[in-house]
Amino acid sequence: MASNRNLLVLPGDGIGPEVMNEVRKIIAWMGRKRAVGFDIKEDVVGGAALDKHGVPLSDDAMKTALEADAVLFGSVGGPKWDNVEFNKKPERGLLRLRKEMDLFANLRPAKVFDALIDASSLKPEIVKGLDIMIIRELTGGVYFGEPRGRRPRWPTARSRRSTPSATRPARSAASAPSPSSSPASARTRCCPRRRPTSCTPACCGARRRPSCTRRNIPTCSSSHMYADALAMQLLRSPNQFDVIVTDNLFGDILSDEASMLTGSLGLLPSASLGAPDATGRRKALYEPIHGSAPDIAGKGLANPIAETLSYAMMLRYSFDLGKEADLVETAVENVLKAGYRTGRPAGRQHDPGHQEGRHPGNGRRHRQGTRPLLV
Repeated sequence: MASNRNLLVLPGDGIGPEVMNEVRKIIAWMGRKRAVGFDIKEDVVGGAALDKHGVPLSDDAMKTALEADAVLFGSVGGPKWDNVEFNKKPERGLLRLRKEMDLFANLRPAKVFDALIDASSLKPEIVKGLDIMIIRELTGGVYFGEPRGRRPRWPTARSRRSTPSATRPARSAASAPSPSSSPASARTRCCPRRRPTSCTPACCGARRRPSCTRRNIPTCSSSHMYADALAMQLLRSPNQFDVIVTDNLFGDILSDEASMLTGSLGLLPSASLGAPDATGRRKALYEPIHGSAPDIAGKGLANPIAETLSYAMMLRYSFDLGKEADLVETAVENVLKAGYRTGRPAGRQHDPGHQEGRHPGNGRRHRQGTRPLLV
């Protein structure tokens, strides 16, 4: 089917190719049944690119990503590449995509499905109806701090943030509230970084510019909260939040915390967005937040829900296909309501043997011993 929608698919490593194959089936169905077609190119990234090209992302793949309307990403990493040099780690491929595409806002929805409410780590009455959007700044903070390295006894990494890196995600929050909330009533929480010594915020302008969301949406209210207080409130009363705007480091931590309120990392998608150009087009990358799960790769056990919902976010944010995105999201809910599951039987439980794979900087993680969907 002819199309002017250009899509780059990067399955990556571990379970990435498996879950991407399932989404490719949905893309084909959409083309046949809904006339939603894409001109699709596929390339390798992460460990697969390292094996093929000697680098975690080739220049040709980077060029294709810059020309594409959207990038659909799988996962990267695995124990096979744990001992390669730092600048060739599989995760560096993802970091290069984020940096050169200038993807500064990472949108991570955390929604509790009614069919899986007992899989949450909290009581059902606490998380019922939960639907939060966490917007994480991607291009600043300690992950990109310079200088960094090791001195005798003192590893160093300096956090640096510019005013644009603090304010641009807040503007994204104004235009991308939680799907269940109307823009006029969205409550936005900013989570500024605080200095350990003085306990004062240091978020390079976001604290001094709380009206940046109100300039976009006059009726949008916003407030500030320290990261430690917000982490506590997410467990105490998560439904008080609609949209959370935070920096790179705390966004990484808080979004993982929020994911466990839903029951599993394997359920959650994400979108990384750049600024719109003169034509309104913005560069974007969509990916599940779970890792490459190398221990179950190739066994037919990986759950494709997070990748599927990432595809739905792509339809909504990059191509303005809200009805088609709703169709995909409704299909996911119907599958869960029908009782289809991967991994263990449904019920209240925690991740067994959760061990983080080592990851430098803000790299993509591979979680060994963690199933994509633990229900």
